[in-house]
Amino acid sequence: KMASASGAGSAAALWSEVNRCGQNGDFARALKSVNKILQISKDDVTALQCKVVCLIQNGNFKEALSVINTHTKVLTSDVIAFEKAYCEYRLNRIENALKTIQSASQQTDKLKELYGQVLYRLERYDDCLAAYRDLIRNSQDEYEEERKTNLSAVVAAQSTWEKVMPEDLGLREATYELCYNSACALIGQGKLNEAMKKLQKAEELCRQSLSEDSDVTEEDIEAELAIIHGQMAYIMQLQGRTEDALQLYNQIIKLKPTDVGLLAVIANNIITINKDQNVFDSKKKVKLTNAEGVEHKLSKKQLQAIEFNKALLAMYTNQADQCHKLSASLQSQSPEHLLPVLIQAAQLCREKQHAKAVALLQDFADQHPANAAEIKLTMAQLKIAQGSITKACMILRSIEELQHKPGMVSALVTMYSHEEDIDSAIEVFTQAIQWYQQFQARTNYSCCVFQPKSPVHLSLIREAANFKLKHGRKKEAISDLEELWKQNPKDVHTLAQLISAYSLVDPEKAKVLSKHLPSSDTMSLKVDVDALENSHGATYVRKKAGKLTGDSQQKEQGQGDVKKKKKKKKGKLPKNYDPKVTPDPERWLPMRERSYYRGRKKGKKKDQVGKGTQGSTTAGSSELDASKTASSPPTSPRPGSAAAVSATSNVIPPRHQKPAGAPATKKKQQQKKKKGAKGGW
Repeated sequence: KMASASGAGSAAALWSEVNRCGQNGDFARALKSVNKILQISKDDVTALQCKVVCLIQNGNFKEALSVINTHTKVLTSDVIAFEKAYCEYRLNRIENALKTIQSASQQTDKLKELYGQVLYRLERYDDCLAAYRDLIRNSQDEYEEERKTNLSAVVAAQSTWEKVMPEDLGLREATYELCYNSACALIGQGKLNEAMKKLQKAEELCRQSLSEDSDVTEEDIEAELAIIHGQMAYIMQLQGRTEDALQLYNQIIKLKPTDVGLLAVIANNIITINKDQNVFDSKKKVKLTNAEGVEHKLSKKQLQAIEFNKALLAMYTNQADQCHKLSASLQSQSPEHLLPVLIQAAQLCREKQHAKAVALLQDFADQHPANAAEIKLTMAQLKIAQGSITKACMILRSIEELQHKPGMVSALVTMYSHEEDIDSAIEVFTQAIQWYQQFQARTNYSCCVFQPKSPVHLSLIREAANFKLKHGRKKEAISDLEELWKQNPKDVHTLAQLISAYSLVDPEKAKVLSKHLPSSDTMSLKVDVDALENSHGATYVRKKAGKLTGDSQQKEQGQGDVKKKKKKKKGKLPKNYDPKVTPDPERWLPMRERSYYRGRKKGKKKDQVGKGTQGSTTAGSSELDASKTASSPPTSPRPGSAAAVSATSNVIPPRHQKPAGAPATKKKQQQKKKKGAKGGW
């Protein structure tokens, strides 16, 4: 009895210690006291609950979940459901957290709050929106502003990722978080200018809110503003202001924000700006997208976009195997997505395997008919690149939903014309016109009201007629023009074309039709001649005409005057020019190209000094021996003694001697030496 009494007393003291530490927020110390209590009573439910809470508060989610799982008999789902679901949520086991919440017998407010977060992470936005609406409707506490912020985040996600038109929730945008979420919703709708204004307002509210706290530094404010600035840069990028966007992105990266999701998005956007340029910078930025925990911070579409860009970067950096591997992985994850197949085809084309690329695209088109149109357009582009225009036309004509489109008709006609296949081009026109006629018949039948021919239909008929006239198919063109004239008998332009066409085939018919042309009186335009003459253009023409007439009058008046001619400067003649000798007619040709050029004479030694190695002399070296002369100058003359040497001796030094027979006008080679050259002796 004494032992049990002392144990109870120590347990009470430990519980008071736990209570005090919990109120002070010292959960590490509280955990020590709880462990001591569990040593006394290992299955104490309250102590186990307190231990789980202390571990959660200290961030030890794995250990907390381990405690829950090892004491399932004591800690039932009714007792510990919220703590277990929260640990699973923080450990990114989102599906497990959802099951834990749904299996709880009683849905408390805490579980409902966590349920909304779990649904948001699972991207079940409709269910999430309903959960937060229920919470806001049935809760009244100090967390109402946070719930409204979460609600606006759900609406923004719907607008951005599901392209759902956001409804007006009537939320007062009093905080920068609400303004930011509203801007994201506007971006999803494509209202970029309005979104930028919202972000500027969010930045202002953020600065005001944080500057009120004296402990917050300017660096802290910039770190909090990083996500707002990142969204601003994204808008600039969408608007085509890539330089401004790139500058802002790099400023954010320099701040080194702790949010790995934000860094990954910014790095990805920089890579999209770089494209196939600055690939070394892109390879550095890719590392930011591979940071730990990124997959838990971004949505599925964001992660998918990053993976697509990795595959494209591998293609741009000539990493063929890596590109094929990434694109194949993406295709297995999203079998109906077009981009992985297009990336693979592009890589094959870079490897000059066009046939393989076309086969790959054809297989995808057969397996996914809903996406066949875009794939077939790519196939046609590849065929055009290979020069197979006819095959490209066949692929384009197989796209049923685009056959009648004016753009497709124009492209096909142009390509067939290039191949000089006029019959096929006319067939394209005919099929498109027939489609519109059938569509018109169906519309009239369903509406039971007569409707005039559509402008597209009439324009196709006119283009077909012009094309046929251009290529000599006059009778077929006349048929089309008559159809057009029947639709609009008042169309003078069509009537004129019809008369012109008949004049080439049936002049009598052309005369008959010409009677339908309006008279010249009815065609005269009511023009104010005075106003037209006084207009700016007419004044300019009149002035110009006046100048011309004035010039002509002056010329007529001054015909008798002698025209002054500018003196032409006489060309410089060579110094050895002899007027008695006729110039060489081949003097403008290079020496090798002249008729009298016989080439260099080889094999004859010339008694020239200065040829060969420095210092060497010819047979006449005795004549140049300075010691045999009457007066030999000193070997090392002083400055100023050169004149004395030249005056007292007739001998020319070897380096100053000219080769025998050299012309007098030959330039000295010594002048061509570089100024800064030193040494040699």
